[in-house]
Amino acid sequence: MLRKWNFEIQLDAKSDKAIYLQISDAIIKDIHSGRLKAGDALPGSRNLAQLLKVNRNTIVEALNVLLIEGWLISKERKGTFVADTLPDFKESKTSNDKAVEVNNPVNKGLPLYIDDGHPNSKIAPITELARAYRQIFNQKARWQMMGYGNEIGDLEFRKTIVQMLNHQRGMQVNEQHICITRGSQMAMYLTAHCLFTKGDNVIVENPGYKSAWAAFENAGATLLPVNVDKDGLIIEELIAHLKSRKKIKAIYVTPHRQYPTTVTLSLKRRLKLIQLSNNFGFTIIEDDYDNEFHFGYRPVLPLSSFTELENYVYIGTMSKVVAPALRIGYLVSNDNSLIEKVGRLRKIIDVQGDSIMEQAVLQLIKDGTIKRHIKKATLHYKSKRDLIAKLLKKHIKDKATFSIPEGGLAFWIIPNTQINWQQISQRMQDKGIKIITPDAYSFDETINGIRLGYGSLSEQELEEGIIALAKLL
Repeated sequence: MLRKWNFEIQLDAKSDKAIYLQISDAIIKDIHSGRLKAGDALPGSRNLAQLLKVNRNTIVEALNVLLIEGWLISKERKGTFVADTLPDFKESKTSNDKAVEVNNPVNKGLPLYIDDGHPNSKIAPITELARAYRQIFNQKARWQMMGYGNEIGDLEFRKTIVQMLNHQRGMQVNEQHICITRGSQMAMYLTAHCLFTKGDNVIVENPGYKSAWAAFENAGATLLPVNVDKDGLIIEELIAHLKSRKKIKAIYVTPHRQYPTTVTLSLKRRLKLIQLSNNFGFTIIEDDYDNEFHFGYRPVLPLSSFTELENYVYIGTMSKVVAPALRIGYLVSNDNSLIEKVGRLRKIIDVQGDSIMEQAVLQLIKDGTIKRHIKKATLHYKSKRDLIAKLLKKHIKDKATFSIPEGGLAFWIIPNTQINWQQISQRMQDKGIKIITPDAYSFDETINGIRLGYGSLSEQELEEGIIALAKLL
Protein backbone atom coordinates (compact mmCIF):
# COMPACT_ATOMS: atom_id res chain seq x y z
CA MET A 1 0.00 0.00 0.00
CA LEU A 2 1.32 3.44 -0.92
CA ARG A 3 2.20 5.77 1.91
CA LYS A 4 0.32 9.04 2.20
CA TRP A 5 1.62 11.51 -0.34
CA ASN A 6 2.56 14.88 1.14
CA PHE A 7 3.65 16.89 -1.87
CA GLU A 8 3.62 20.65 -1.37
CA ILE A 9 4.25 23.02 -4.24
CA GLN A 10 3.22 26.59 -4.96
CA LEU A 11 2.27 26.74 -8.63
CA ASP A 12 2.66 30.12 -10.29
CA ALA A 13 0.32 30.60 -13.25
CA LYS A 14 2.08 33.89 -14.14
CA SER A 15 5.54 32.33 -14.34
CA ASP A 16 7.38 31.97 -17.66
CA LYS A 17 7.92 28.33 -16.74
CA ALA A 18 5.08 26.01 -17.78
CA ILE A 19 3.04 24.42 -14.98
CA TYR A 20 4.12 20.88 -15.90
CA LEU A 21 7.78 21.94 -15.65
CA GLN A 22 7.14 23.58 -12.26
CA ILE A 23 5.75 20.24 -11.06
CA SER A 24 8.58 18.15 -12.52
CA ASP A 25 11.23 20.47 -11.05
CA ALA A 26 9.57 20.31 -7.63
CA ILE A 27 9.74 16.50 -7.73
CA ILE A 28 13.42 16.69 -8.73
CA LYS A 29 14.03 19.02 -5.78
CA ASP A 30 12.43 16.50 -3.41
CA ILE A 31 14.63 13.74 -4.85
CA HIS A 32 17.69 15.91 -4.30
CA SER A 33 16.72 16.68 -0.72
CA GLY A 34 16.18 13.01 0.05
CA ARG A 35 12.49 13.37 0.86
CA LEU A 36 11.82 11.16 -2.13
CA LYS A 37 14.11 8.15 -2.14
CA ALA A 38 15.12 5.60 -4.76
CA GLY A 39 12.27 3.14 -5.30
CA ASP A 40 9.55 5.36 -3.79
CA ALA A 41 6.21 5.02 -5.57
CA LEU A 42 4.36 8.03 -6.96
CA PRO A 43 0.57 8.34 -6.91
CA GLY A 44 -1.31 7.75 -10.14
CA SER A 45 -1.71 10.69 -12.50
CA ARG A 46 -5.40 11.13 -11.57
CA ASN A 47 -4.66 11.25 -7.84
CA LEU A 48 -1.77 13.63 -8.35
CA ALA A 49 -3.91 15.88 -10.57
CA GLN A 50 -6.59 16.05 -7.85
CA LEU A 51 -3.98 16.71 -5.19
CA LEU A 52 -2.40 19.62 -7.11
CA LYS A 53 -5.71 20.79 -8.61
CA VAL A 54 -4.45 20.70 -12.20
CA ASN A 55 -5.51 18.96 -15.39
CA ARG A 56 -4.46 15.33 -15.60
CA ASN A 57 -2.71 16.00 -18.92
CA THR A 58 -0.46 18.47 -17.11
CA ILE A 59 0.57 15.71 -14.70
CA VAL A 60 1.18 13.30 -17.58
CA GLU A 61 3.44 15.89 -19.23
CA ALA A 62 5.39 16.43 -15.98
CA LEU A 63 5.86 12.68 -15.43
CA ASN A 64 6.97 12.22 -19.05
CA VAL A 65 9.70 14.82 -18.56
CA LEU A 66 10.96 12.98 -15.47
CA LEU A 67 10.82 9.60 -17.22
CA ILE A 68 12.76 10.93 -20.22
CA GLU A 69 15.40 12.57 -18.02
CA GLY A 70 15.80 9.42 -15.93
CA TRP A 71 14.53 10.63 -12.55
CA LEU A 72 11.58 8.21 -12.64
CA ILE A 73 11.01 4.74 -14.02
CA SER A 74 7.75 3.13 -15.10
CA LYS A 75 6.92 -0.47 -14.20
CA GLU A 76 4.18 -2.14 -16.18
CA ARG A 77 0.98 -2.65 -14.15
CA LYS A 78 2.72 -1.34 -11.03
CA GLY A 79 3.06 2.39 -11.57
CA THR A 80 5.74 5.07 -11.54
CA PHE A 81 8.68 5.03 -9.14
CA VAL A 82 11.73 7.12 -8.29
CA ALA A 83 14.68 5.64 -10.20
CA ASP A 84 16.65 3.16 -8.12
CA THR A 85 20.10 4.14 -9.46
CA LEU A 86 20.58 7.51 -7.77
CA PRO A 87 23.84 7.95 -5.82
CA ASP A 88 23.74 9.37 -2.30
CA PHE A 89 25.20 12.88 -2.38
CA LYS A 90 25.18 13.08 1.40
CA GLU A 91 27.91 10.48 1.85
CA SER A 92 31.03 11.88 3.48
CA LYS A 93 33.90 12.98 1.27
CA THR A 94 37.13 11.04 1.25
CA SER A 95 40.62 12.01 0.34
CA ASN A 96 42.27 10.78 -2.85
CA ASP A 97 44.21 8.23 -0.81
CA LYS A 98 41.06 6.68 0.59
CA ALA A 99 38.62 7.06 -2.28
CA VAL A 100 38.37 4.97 -5.40
CA GLU A 101 40.96 6.34 -6.90
CA VAL A 102 39.16 20.21 -33.91
CA ASN A 103 39.29 22.49 -35.84
CA ASN A 104 36.68 22.24 -38.59
CA PRO A 105 38.06 22.24 -42.12
CA VAL A 106 37.10 25.23 -44.22
CA ASN A 107 35.18 25.01 -47.44
CA LYS A 108 37.86 25.26 -50.11
CA GLY A 109 35.63 26.55 -52.84
CA LEU A 110 33.66 23.35 -53.33
CA PRO A 111 30.00 23.72 -54.32
CA LEU A 112 28.74 21.77 -51.26
CA TYR A 113 30.22 21.65 -47.77
CA ILE A 114 28.62 19.34 -45.18
CA ASP A 115 29.62 20.95 -41.89
CA ASP A 116 29.38 19.59 -38.35
CA GLY A 117 26.27 21.50 -37.27
CA HIS A 118 26.34 25.18 -38.19
CA PRO A 119 23.14 27.24 -37.83
CA ASN A 120 21.36 28.72 -40.83
CA SER A 121 22.43 32.37 -41.01
CA LYS A 122 19.67 33.06 -43.55
CA ILE A 123 17.00 32.85 -40.84
CA ALA A 124 18.95 34.96 -38.32
CA PRO A 125 17.24 38.18 -37.11
CA ILE A 126 19.82 40.34 -38.92
CA THR A 127 17.42 43.19 -39.72
CA GLU A 128 16.32 43.45 -36.09
CA LEU A 129 19.94 43.32 -34.88
CA ALA A 130 21.00 46.06 -37.29
CA ARG A 131 18.08 48.22 -36.18
CA ALA A 132 18.95 47.72 -32.51
CA TYR A 133 22.60 48.55 -33.24
CA ARG A 134 21.60 51.81 -34.95
CA GLN A 135 19.28 52.73 -32.10
CA ILE A 136 22.17 52.48 -29.66
CA PHE A 137 23.84 55.39 -31.46
CA ASN A 138 20.66 57.46 -31.35
CA GLN A 139 20.47 57.38 -27.57
CA LYS A 140 21.16 60.64 -25.77
CA ALA A 141 23.77 59.01 -23.56
CA ARG A 142 25.50 57.17 -26.41
CA TRP A 143 28.83 58.88 -25.59
CA GLN A 144 28.93 56.91 -22.32
CA MET A 145 29.32 53.64 -24.22
CA MET A 146 32.24 54.87 -26.33
CA GLY A 147 34.76 54.61 -23.48
CA TYR A 148 36.26 51.60 -21.75
CA GLY A 149 33.93 49.14 -20.11
CA ASN A 150 34.16 46.19 -17.74
CA GLU A 151 36.58 43.45 -18.77
CA ILE A 152 34.07 40.71 -17.82
CA GLY A 153 31.23 42.30 -19.80
CA ASP A 154 28.49 44.89 -19.61
CA LEU A 155 26.78 44.61 -16.21
CA GLU A 156 23.21 44.75 -17.51
CA PHE A 157 23.99 42.17 -20.20
CA ARG A 158 25.57 39.87 -17.62
CA LYS A 159 22.50 40.19 -15.39
CA THR A 160 20.24 39.25 -18.29
CA ILE A 161 22.30 36.17 -19.22
CA VAL A 162 22.36 35.17 -15.54
CA GLN A 163 18.56 35.50 -15.36
CA MET A 164 18.26 33.20 -18.40
CA LEU A 165 20.62 30.63 -16.87
CA ASN A 166 18.80 30.66 -13.54
CA HIS A 167 15.25 30.57 -14.91
CA GLN A 168 15.69 28.31 -17.93
CA ARG A 169 18.65 26.11 -17.02
CA GLY A 170 18.14 25.70 -13.28
CA MET A 171 21.40 27.37 -12.26
CA GLN A 172 21.96 29.54 -9.19
CA VAL A 173 24.49 32.19 -10.17
CA ASN A 174 24.81 35.97 -10.11
CA GLU A 175 26.49 38.57 -12.31
CA GLN A 176 29.81 38.16 -10.44
CA HIS A 177 30.00 34.52 -11.57
CA ILE A 178 30.04 35.24 -15.32
CA CYS A 179 32.41 36.65 -17.94
CA ILE A 180 31.19 37.59 -21.41
CA THR A 181 33.61 36.51 -24.16
CA ARG A 182 34.00 36.72 -27.92
CA GLY A 183 32.50 33.29 -28.50
CA SER A 184 32.88 29.97 -26.71
CA GLN A 185 36.40 29.33 -28.03
CA MET A 186 37.70 32.40 -26.19
CA ALA A 187 35.89 31.14 -23.10
CA MET A 188 37.71 27.83 -23.53
CA TYR A 189 41.08 29.56 -23.91
CA LEU A 190 40.57 31.81 -20.88
CA THR A 191 39.44 28.86 -18.77
CA ALA A 192 42.45 26.76 -19.79
CA HIS A 193 45.04 29.45 -19.08
CA CYS A 194 43.50 30.44 -15.75
CA LEU A 195 42.87 26.89 -14.50
CA PHE A 196 45.82 24.82 -15.74
CA THR A 197 49.56 24.83 -15.29
CA LYS A 198 52.08 22.78 -17.26
CA GLY A 199 51.63 19.06 -16.68
CA ASP A 200 48.07 19.16 -15.31
CA ASN A 201 45.99 16.16 -16.41
CA VAL A 202 42.66 16.83 -18.12
CA ILE A 203 40.12 14.15 -19.01
CA VAL A 204 38.49 14.60 -22.44
CA GLU A 205 35.79 12.69 -24.29
CA ASN A 206 36.87 10.45 -27.17
CA PRO A 207 35.65 11.22 -29.79
CA GLY A 208 35.47 14.89 -28.87
CA TYR A 209 35.99 18.54 -29.70
CA LYS A 210 39.55 19.15 -30.84
CA SER A 211 39.35 22.94 -30.65
CA ALA A 212 38.87 22.65 -26.89
CA TRP A 213 41.71 20.12 -26.70
CA ALA A 214 43.99 22.60 -28.48
CA ALA A 215 43.19 25.31 -25.91
CA PHE A 216 44.01 22.95 -23.04
CA GLU A 217 47.27 21.78 -24.59
CA ASN A 218 48.23 25.38 -25.32
CA ALA A 219 48.02 25.99 -21.57
CA GLY A 220 50.37 23.05 -20.91
CA ALA A 221 47.80 20.43 -19.95
CA THR A 222 48.11 16.71 -20.71
CA LEU A 223 45.01 15.13 -22.24
CA LEU A 224 43.67 11.76 -21.04
CA PRO A 225 40.92 10.32 -23.28
CA VAL A 226 37.83 8.52 -22.01
CA ASN A 227 35.57 6.76 -24.51
CA VAL A 228 31.90 7.47 -25.15
CA ASP A 229 29.02 5.01 -25.66
CA LYS A 230 25.25 5.33 -26.08
CA ASP A 231 24.92 6.75 -22.54
CA GLY A 232 27.76 9.25 -22.90
CA LEU A 233 31.12 9.34 -21.12
CA ILE A 234 32.08 5.89 -19.76
CA ILE A 235 32.46 6.50 -16.03
CA GLU A 236 34.37 3.24 -15.42
CA GLU A 237 37.21 4.53 -17.61
CA LEU A 238 37.30 7.78 -15.65
CA ILE A 239 37.49 5.79 -12.40
CA ALA A 240 40.38 3.78 -13.87
CA HIS A 241 42.33 7.02 -14.36
CA LEU A 242 41.54 8.03 -10.78
CA LYS A 243 42.66 4.63 -9.46
CA SER A 244 45.98 5.06 -11.23
CA ARG A 245 46.56 7.91 -8.75
CA LYS A 246 47.06 10.44 -11.51
CA LYS A 247 46.05 13.82 -10.19
CA ILE A 248 43.15 14.93 -12.40
CA LYS A 249 42.76 18.71 -12.56
CA ALA A 250 39.61 18.84 -14.70
CA ILE A 251 37.32 17.00 -17.07
CA TYR A 252 35.88 18.52 -20.23
CA VAL A 253 32.43 17.24 -21.19
CA THR A 254 29.54 18.00 -23.55
CA PRO A 255 26.82 16.17 -21.56
CA HIS A 256 23.71 17.67 -23.12
CA ARG A 257 24.50 16.47 -26.65
CA GLN A 258 27.93 14.96 -26.81
CA TYR A 259 30.15 16.32 -29.55
CA PRO A 260 30.28 14.73 -32.06
CA THR A 261 28.05 11.69 -31.33
CA THR A 262 24.98 13.70 -30.10
CA VAL A 263 24.27 11.23 -27.23
CA THR A 264 23.06 12.58 -23.88
CA LEU A 265 24.95 11.70 -20.70
CA SER A 266 22.57 9.53 -18.67
CA LEU A 267 21.28 10.73 -15.31
CA LYS A 268 23.05 7.91 -13.47
CA ARG A 269 26.39 8.89 -15.00
CA ARG A 270 25.75 12.59 -14.42
CA LEU A 271 25.25 12.05 -10.74
CA LYS A 272 28.25 9.75 -10.47
CA LEU A 273 30.43 12.27 -12.30
CA ILE A 274 29.38 15.00 -9.86
CA GLN A 275 30.13 12.70 -6.94
CA LEU A 276 33.60 11.89 -8.28
CA SER A 277 34.29 15.58 -8.95
CA ASN A 278 33.47 16.45 -5.34
CA ASN A 279 35.46 13.54 -3.90
CA PHE A 280 38.59 14.12 -5.96
CA GLY A 281 38.40 17.88 -6.32
CA PHE A 282 38.61 18.08 -10.11
CA THR A 283 36.70 20.77 -12.01
CA ILE A 284 33.97 19.89 -14.49
CA ILE A 285 34.24 22.06 -17.61
CA GLU A 286 30.81 21.82 -19.20
CA ASP A 287 30.39 22.94 -22.80
CA ASP A 288 26.67 23.44 -23.52
CA TYR A 289 27.16 24.47 -27.13
CA ASP A 290 23.60 24.09 -28.53
CA ASN A 291 21.23 24.13 -25.58
CA GLU A 292 18.62 26.31 -27.26
CA PHE A 293 17.57 24.00 -30.08
CA HIS A 294 15.69 21.12 -28.45
CA PHE A 295 12.72 19.27 -29.93
CA GLY A 296 11.49 17.29 -26.92
CA TYR A 297 9.95 18.48 -23.67
CA ARG A 298 12.93 20.59 -22.65
CA PRO A 299 16.73 20.50 -22.72
CA VAL A 300 18.32 18.34 -20.03
CA LEU A 301 19.46 20.65 -17.23
CA PRO A 302 23.21 21.27 -17.06
CA LEU A 303 25.51 19.51 -14.61
CA SER A 304 26.26 23.02 -13.36
CA SER A 305 22.65 23.38 -12.18
CA PHE A 306 23.19 20.72 -9.50
CA THR A 307 23.76 22.50 -6.19
CA GLU A 308 25.87 19.56 -5.01
CA LEU A 309 28.56 20.26 -7.63
CA GLU A 310 31.43 22.12 -6.00
CA ASN A 311 33.82 22.94 -8.87
CA TYR A 312 32.57 23.81 -12.34
CA VAL A 313 33.03 26.04 -15.37
CA TYR A 314 29.99 26.33 -17.63
CA ILE A 315 30.49 27.57 -21.20
CA GLY A 316 27.77 28.74 -23.57
CA THR A 317 27.38 30.84 -26.70
CA MET A 318 25.01 33.23 -28.45
CA SER A 319 26.66 32.57 -31.81
CA LYS A 320 24.47 29.58 -32.70
CA VAL A 321 21.36 31.42 -31.51
CA VAL A 322 21.83 34.42 -33.81
CA ALA A 323 24.66 33.75 -36.30
CA PRO A 324 28.26 32.48 -36.17
CA ALA A 325 29.57 35.95 -37.09
CA LEU A 326 28.13 37.28 -33.82
CA ARG A 327 31.00 36.53 -31.45
CA ILE A 328 29.33 36.50 -28.04
CA GLY A 329 29.90 33.65 -25.61
CA TYR A 330 30.19 33.35 -21.86
CA LEU A 331 31.80 31.33 -19.11
CA VAL A 332 30.29 30.85 -15.66
CA SER A 333 31.90 29.49 -12.51
CA ASN A 334 31.08 29.24 -8.83
CA ASP A 335 34.76 29.97 -8.13
CA ASN A 336 34.99 33.75 -7.76
CA SER A 337 38.79 33.69 -7.74
CA LEU A 338 38.75 31.95 -11.15
CA ILE A 339 36.47 34.63 -12.61
CA GLU A 340 38.83 37.30 -11.26
CA LYS A 341 41.79 35.58 -12.96
CA VAL A 342 39.78 35.30 -16.18
CA GLY A 343 38.99 39.03 -16.01
CA ARG A 344 42.67 39.93 -15.55
CA LEU A 345 43.76 37.74 -18.48
CA ARG A 346 40.91 39.01 -20.65
CA LYS A 347 42.05 42.58 -19.98
CA ILE A 348 45.56 41.75 -21.20
CA ILE A 349 44.52 40.20 -24.50
CA ASP A 350 41.29 42.06 -25.34
CA VAL A 351 40.68 44.82 -22.72
CA GLN A 352 36.91 44.32 -23.03
CA GLY A 353 34.21 42.87 -25.23
CA ASP A 354 32.04 44.61 -27.81
CA SER A 355 29.87 46.56 -25.37
CA ILE A 356 27.79 48.16 -28.12
CA MET A 357 26.94 44.79 -29.68
CA GLU A 358 26.14 43.46 -26.21
CA GLN A 359 23.69 46.34 -25.76
CA ALA A 360 22.12 45.61 -29.14
CA VAL A 361 21.65 41.91 -28.35
CA LEU A 362 20.36 42.89 -24.91
CA GLN A 363 17.68 45.00 -26.59
CA LEU A 364 16.63 42.00 -28.73
CA ILE A 365 16.39 39.84 -25.63
CA LYS A 366 14.27 42.41 -23.80
CA ASP A 367 11.86 43.08 -26.66
CA GLY A 368 11.32 39.35 -27.21
CA THR A 369 13.05 39.12 -30.61
CA ILE A 370 15.52 36.45 -29.47
CA LYS A 371 12.75 34.38 -27.86
CA ARG A 372 10.65 34.52 -31.02
CA HIS A 373 13.65 33.68 -33.18
CA ILE A 374 14.55 30.63 -31.07
CA LYS A 375 10.96 29.38 -31.31
CA LYS A 376 10.90 29.91 -35.09
CA ALA A 377 14.37 28.41 -35.57
CA THR A 378 13.54 25.36 -33.46
CA LEU A 379 10.51 24.57 -35.64
CA HIS A 380 12.66 25.12 -38.74
CA TYR A 381 15.42 22.78 -37.54
CA LYS A 382 12.96 20.15 -36.29
CA SER A 383 11.41 20.04 -39.76
CA LYS A 384 14.87 19.61 -41.27
CA ARG A 385 15.78 16.91 -38.77
CA ASP A 386 12.66 14.95 -39.68
CA LEU A 387 13.51 15.28 -43.38
CA ILE A 388 17.08 14.04 -42.80
CA ALA A 389 15.76 11.08 -40.82
CA LYS A 390 13.55 10.11 -43.80
CA LEU A 391 16.42 10.52 -46.26
CA LEU A 392 18.78 8.45 -44.14
CA LYS A 393 16.18 5.69 -43.72
CA LYS A 394 15.62 5.70 -47.46
CA HIS A 395 19.24 5.72 -48.62
CA ILE A 396 21.49 4.21 -45.93
CA LYS A 397 19.32 2.12 -43.59
CA ASP A 398 21.09 -1.08 -44.73
CA LYS A 399 24.56 0.50 -44.74
CA ALA A 400 24.78 2.39 -41.45
CA THR A 401 23.06 3.00 -38.12
CA PHE A 402 22.01 6.31 -36.60
CA SER A 403 19.78 7.73 -33.88
CA ILE A 404 17.35 10.59 -34.38
CA PRO A 405 18.62 13.40 -32.11
CA GLU A 406 16.23 15.20 -29.75
CA GLY A 407 17.83 18.51 -30.64
CA GLY A 408 20.92 20.19 -31.99
CA LEU A 409 21.91 20.54 -35.61
CA ALA A 410 23.59 17.25 -36.54
CA PHE A 411 23.25 13.47 -36.90
CA TRP A 412 25.93 10.92 -35.99
CA ILE A 413 26.13 8.11 -38.55
CA ILE A 414 28.02 4.83 -37.97
CA PRO A 415 28.66 2.62 -41.06
CA ASN A 416 28.04 -1.11 -40.62
CA THR A 417 31.54 -1.88 -41.92
CA GLN A 418 34.93 -0.24 -41.39
CA ILE A 419 35.35 2.61 -43.86
CA ASN A 420 38.46 4.18 -45.41
CA TRP A 421 37.36 7.74 -44.72
CA GLN A 422 40.24 9.42 -46.52
CA GLN A 423 39.27 7.55 -49.66
CA ILE A 424 35.59 8.40 -49.17
CA SER A 425 36.50 12.05 -48.61
CA GLN A 426 38.52 12.22 -51.83
CA ARG A 427 35.76 10.60 -53.86
CA MET A 428 33.19 13.00 -52.35
CA GLN A 429 35.45 15.93 -53.27
CA ASP A 430 35.58 14.61 -56.82
CA LYS A 431 31.79 15.02 -56.80
CA GLY A 432 32.16 18.59 -55.48
CA ILE A 433 31.21 17.74 -51.87
CA LYS A 434 33.36 18.44 -48.81
CA ILE A 435 32.87 16.34 -45.65
CA ILE A 436 34.57 16.34 -42.25
CA THR A 437 36.41 13.05 -41.80
CA PRO A 438 36.31 11.26 -38.41
CA ASP A 439 39.96 12.03 -37.64
CA ALA A 440 38.72 15.56 -36.87
CA TYR A 441 37.15 14.12 -33.68
CA SER A 442 39.41 11.17 -32.79
CA PHE A 443 42.03 11.22 -30.06
CA ASP A 444 44.28 8.49 -31.45
CA GLU A 445 42.86 5.88 -33.78
CA THR A 446 40.28 7.23 -36.22
CA ILE A 447 36.76 6.26 -35.22
CA ASN A 448 34.29 4.85 -37.71
CA GLY A 449 31.57 7.49 -37.76
CA ILE A 450 30.64 10.76 -39.41
CA ARG A 451 28.85 13.85 -38.12
CA LEU A 452 26.34 15.25 -40.60
CA GLY A 453 25.28 18.82 -39.88
CA TYR A 454 21.94 19.83 -41.39
CA GLY A 455 21.27 23.33 -40.09
CA SER A 456 22.97 25.47 -42.72
CA LEU A 457 22.17 23.50 -45.90
CA SER A 458 19.06 23.50 -48.07
CA GLU A 459 16.91 20.39 -48.36
CA GLN A 460 18.14 19.85 -51.91
CA GLU A 461 21.79 20.11 -50.83
CA LEU A 462 21.25 17.69 -47.96
CA GLU A 463 19.59 15.12 -50.21
CA GLU A 464 22.40 15.46 -52.75
CA GLY A 465 25.04 14.92 -50.05
CA ILE A 466 23.27 11.93 -48.48
CA ILE A 467 22.74 10.19 -51.81
CA ALA A 468 26.41 10.70 -52.76
CA LEU A 469 27.57 9.36 -49.38
CA ALA A 470 25.21 6.39 -49.55
CA LYS A 471 26.64 5.31 -52.89
CA LEU A 472 30.18 5.25 -51.46
CA LEU A 473 29.50 3.49 -48.15
